[in-house]
Amino acid sequence: MTEQTQKTEKQIFAEFLARKNLRDTSQRELILDEFLRREQHISAEELYDVVKQRDRTIGQATVYRVLKLLCEAGLAREVNFGDGTMRYEHEFGHEHHDHLTCTACGKTIEVVDPAIETLQKALAEKYGFCLLNHEMYLYGTCAECQGR
Repeated sequence: MTEQTQKTEKQIFAEFLARKNLRDTSQRELILDEFLRREQHISAEELYDVVKQRDRTIGQATVYRVLKLLCEAGLAREVNFGDGTMRYEHEFGHEHHDHLTCTACGKTIEVVDPAIETLQKALAEKYGFCLLNHEMYLYGTCAECQGR
C-alpha cells in the first residue's frame, strides 16, 4: 500500500489546500463530508441543496468552487452523461469503471469489465498510443424503459 492510499480523503484534501495556500474552512469540510457520504453521481445543485440544509450561509458558488478543488485534489471527478448536467463521483480509492446510461429515464449503471479494459489497452497499443486515461459512456434504453 502506498503512502497516498493510507491517507484519508480528509487528510489528502487538507494537505492539498495547504499546498495551494488555502484555508481548510468549516464550509469546505462540510461540503467534503456531504460529498463523501454519497456514492451516487451528484450534481453541484444537488450537493448545494444538501449542504444548505446544514449551513444556510453556504452559497452555491462555494459548492462549485469546492467541487473544482476536490477534482484538482484527485478526490472527485466530473462525469457527463450527455443531459446537460455535470455530475461528480468519487475518484480516490475507487476502481476505474465505465457507465451505461439510459436515455429515457436517466438511470446510470457503473460497470467494471476486465475484458473491455484489456481491449481498450490493446487498441491504444495498436495505434501507437501511450494510454494515460479513458472514459467510456454507453447510451441506450434500460430494461425497465424497454418494458414500458
